[in-house]
Amino acid sequence: MEQPLVKNKFDVSEVRKDFPILSEMPYGKPLVYFDNAATSQKPQVVIDALVNYYTHYNANVHRGVHFLSQKASDAFDGVREKVRGFINAASEREIIFVRGTTEGVNLVAATYGRKNIQQGDTILVSAMEHHSNIVPWQLLCEEKGARLSVIPMNEKGELVLDTLDELLNDHCKFVAVTHTANSLGTINPIKEIIAKAHAKNIPVLVDGAQAVAHDQVDVQDIDCDFFVFSGHKMLGPTGVGAVYGKLSLLEEMPPYHGGGEMIKSVSFKGTTWNDVPYKFEAGTPNIADVIAMGAAIDYWNSIDRVGAHEQEIELLNYCTALLADIPSVRIIGTAQHKAAVVSFVVDKANAMDIGMFLDTKGIAVRTGQHCAEPVMDWFGISGTIRASFMFYNTKEEIDLLKFDNSLFNSLSSSSAAIGYLIYGFSL
Repeated sequence: MEQPLVKNKFDVSEVRKDFPILSEMPYGKPLVYFDNAATSQKPQVVIDALVNYYTHYNANVHRGVHFLSQKASDAFDGVREKVRGFINAASEREIIFVRGTTEGVNLVAATYGRKNIQQGDTILVSAMEHHSNIVPWQLLCEEKGARLSVIPMNEKGELVLDTLDELLNDHCKFVAVTHTANSLGTINPIKEIIAKAHAKNIPVLVDGAQAVAHDQVDVQDIDCDFFVFSGHKMLGPTGVGAVYGKLSLLEEMPPYHGGGEMIKSVSFKGTTWNDVPYKFEAGTPNIADVIAMGAAIDYWNSIDRVGAHEQEIELLNYCTALLADIPSVRIIGTAQHKAAVVSFVVDKANAMDIGMFLDTKGIAVRTGQHCAEPVMDWFGISGTIRASFMFYNTKEEIDLLKFDNSLFNSLSSSSAAIGYLIYGFSL
């Protein structure tokens, strides 16, 4: 399989060559992909890894002694070490493969949470969580007679940490908080939050879905108890991700699903569980996508990550300044520390209409609530237009978001104007 090109210095024009989809021409216009917070695009080496597995060594892992099974098992098992290094876990036994961040949160809620949360306890989340880091805890609270508590945020989209001392009380038994907010781009002071929780002996889960592709995460440094992320947001395929958990906690947690792989022995009298991490990985795993996620990590290790990060911050600042100059535009989320995400609204205009108009120009943005309805409710809006960047985006692409105020006024005037601008005829 072709290996990714090792780049000594970040060069966006060279990096873009690694992503075949960026040459697509929707509606005959060059693709401008600003929906990276939803899912990132894939370098050719990730695509090749998928094809190579299915073409040359497709077989179940840990099941057979034949050549294909051994090759597939070696490739699959090797990714666990790659993930360990990617987030600097202490042991590859602390890495559990799951379908993504959503399943990762549900796994922790259904195992650690169900075992340890009792009636009258509280689980603390933040006001800027994705639904996937709210709903599993709500379900657990309903089951256990516990209560969900919320760290508030201010008008900039920053958590009000002065409330932590009160919220981290004797009733609080678990904290689940996002590292980086998908709807606002806010980067939370996660290390500080964890330290305050640990001072009260409260474990912390970090939703790292938006963080791993934009920051070099070190789970030992931040000292989180659990960390969950998805492959598809960090250049890997969909349908795969990982849970990190401190080994001592994982060993005490009950299984998540029952079936093959997670057992040592089965009889009608009883079953004994496999060792961590296999105790949490029932059934045939997502072999191809795990291997491809490993290829994505290899790609990350091949590029100048510092340069890539600097590129994203430059894009964030450039886009923020550009949109701030348009009178009709209001940026939602102005935290001091942000990832490369800009959410905005346009006066009197519907976010979906703006998104549809931009789509005709080949520009892909996300519109709506971004699976963060409580955030939108807090700001008193129905949704935003969200432009989210990856290191392969450019300032020239962002320039295409600059429209004069008259255009935005026409967009906001009526649905008929929207129809004319998008489709060329009146509705």
